[in-house]
Amino acid sequence: MITQSFLSSVEDPNPPGQNQASDNTVPQREPLKHLLIGSSKAVTSTIHYLEVIGYAQVGDWSKLLPTGNPGEFMSILSRQILVQ
Repeated sequence: MITQSFLSSVEDPNPPGQNQASDNTVPQREPLKHLLIGSSKAVTSTIHYLEVIGYAQVGDWSKLLPTGNPGEFMSILSRQILVQ
C-alpha cells in the first residue's frame, strides 16, 4: 500500500538513545524524489527552468504522466543528495 510505503520511509532508522554524533559528521548520500504536479505547460516550464539554473537536465525527469484529474500531469525526478 502506498501509505505504508511512504510512512515506513519516514521512520527514523536510529532510535533515540543511539550515539548519532558519528552519523552527523560524515556526509551520506540519500535518495530524494521531486514531484511536479500541474498543467502540462506548468510542469514542462518548471522542468526547463530547473535546467536553466543548473539543477537538473530535462532528460533526468520522467515523461509527463496524467494524474487522473482533468488537465493535470506529473513528472518525477529522483536524485541522490548528500545529507549530514
